[in-house]
Amino acid sequence: MRKASKSSVQKAGVGPERMKVIRDPTKMQATANRLRGEGLLIGFVPTMGYLHEGHASLLRAARKRSDVVVLSIFVNPTQFGPHEDLAKYPRDIERDEEMARQEGVDYIFYPEAASMYPEGYQTYVNVEQLTRSHCGVSRPTHFRGVATVCTKLFNLVLPHRAYFGQKDYQQAAVIRRMVKDLNMNLEIAVMPTVREADGLAMSSRNVYLSPDERKDALCLHESLQMANDMFHSGESDAKKIVKAMRANIESKRSARIDYVSIVDTDTLEELDVIRDKAVVLLAVFMGKTRLIDNDILCRGTARRAR
Repeated sequence: MRKASKSSVQKAGVGPERMKVIRDPTKMQATANRLRGEGLLIGFVPTMGYLHEGHASLLRAARKRSDVVVLSIFVNPTQFGPHEDLAKYPRDIERDEEMARQEGVDYIFYPEAASMYPEGYQTYVNVEQLTRSHCGVSRPTHFRGVATVCTKLFNLVLPHRAYFGQKDYQQAAVIRRMVKDLNMNLEIAVMPTVREADGLAMSSRNVYLSPDERKDALCLHESLQMANDMFHSGESDAKKIVKAMRANIESKRSARIDYVSIVDTDTLEELDVIRDKAVVLLAVFMGKTRLIDNDILCRGTARRAR
């Protein structure tokens, strides 16, 4: 993809020292139209805020390949169920702004819920097949909310490329399918999961964990390593691998399994036999906190999830 010249970027008045926060959706769309009209390439990282190193890695990837980087911070109410953690979801806009500035963000789009879903709102986007399993079972309205808000954000930010993390594997698959099916004019880039030093996948919800739950949560990463080791040692029976993973997770006092599953990397359909490639998906409650993680199994490649 073509890069605009440095002088073009300077002319557009963007750069980390001039980072702007936009609250109004109409103004965001007008700004995006202007930037596109000037030939600038927009990289976009949609988030719910409370940024961590995983988000920072997406921002750095966007910075390398874009003229303008837009970060959205929006705790989207339509992707939370009635008994989920919308009200207590962690928020710290000042901290987020500082991280965004350090990572070279040009614009933060930080709308209010009332401006994204005004009175009388009634239009939603539903990706049919990919949302019927896994997180779609546990959180039946979740992906409808994700697909809807991403559609709205794409229409407002008008990115050439949007960046997502592999940790939310099913979400990334849903967004890719939606973009393809609706002929959206952008590329979806899915970047590797970023982990803590001990292997726990970074998540804004990790702050909910008690010390004991935080320790027990390492079983997620350990179980993914176990799956990879079994697969690369010649085991192809998905049920045997899942059984071993479940036993490891269930040995932890804090853990309650939502699902552990080995599926096709594209369709997310359950596999009995792993041939050349598959993805291991898991969701586990550690106390009251639901964590997700995954790893891709692929023959002929080095072990993953390290």
